[in-house]
Parts: sequence; structure tokens; C-alpha cells
Amino acid sequence: MSTPSKQDQTVSPFQRLGFIVKTLRGSHGCPWDKKQTPESLKKYLIEEADELAEAILQGDPKHIREEVGDLFFILILLTTIFEERDKFSANDALKSICEKMIRRHPHVFEQQNDCCEEELRAQWKRIKEEEKKDED
Repeated sequence: MSTPSKQDQTVSPFQRLGFIVKTLRGSHGCPWDKKQTPESLKKYLIEEADELAEAILQGDPKHIREEVGDLFFILILLTTIFEERDKFSANDALKSICEKMIRRHPHVFEQQNDCCEEELRAQWKRIKEEEKKDED
């Protein structure tokens, strides 16, 4: 599988990372990446999130950027595995979170109300509870 070069302006860095992960899991890819499962990646997900939290505490933007990148890698690796299993893709997950954030922020996307933080928290909780009822 050919990955877009660093200079290729036709793909976003997000798309390029997806190509890289698919190459790593492909037939001529990396044995470690190919054998990963959601269960085996759980510890790396937690490690990378912890490293990102630590970088945020340190306040070093370069270190934070590196750790955000590491977390993106694990997330794209996870979504690629689920895509290989015909369960969902990274785009499906992104579409879902976009819809959720719009739905949970009606004060921003539907009406321009000046709400206090307490009202916003109550609204968020109410919307979240309604979503759970809809799932049942």
C-alpha cells in the first residue's frame, strides 16, 4: 500500500495517519501492529492518555503536541481494527461525536441563549439522560 508523501497536499494529516496505520496492519506491515486488538490496545490507550495529562500539567506545548499525536495514533489504530471487522470507521465515530456535540449544545447551535454555567450543566445532564432513554 502506498502512503501519501509528506508533501502530498491532497490529503489531510488525519487521512495520512489512516493510510500509515493501514499500511502497518497490511500484509507487508509491522508484526506488532498487525497483531493488536482492542483489548491489547487498552493499556496503550491509558498510558498515552496519562502521558498527555502529564504533558498538560508540565505546560510544554511541544510535549503536549507529541502526546496528542501518540493518542491519535492509538485511536486510529483502534478504529482501523473495527473498520476491518466491518463494525464502524473513524469517519463514523467522528460523525457520531459531531452529532452528539451539536445535540448537547442547543444553546449554541439552535438558539443563542445566555445561560449560566449551572443551567448549562443541568441542560447537558438532561440531554444525556434523554439519549440513554432513546438507546433503550
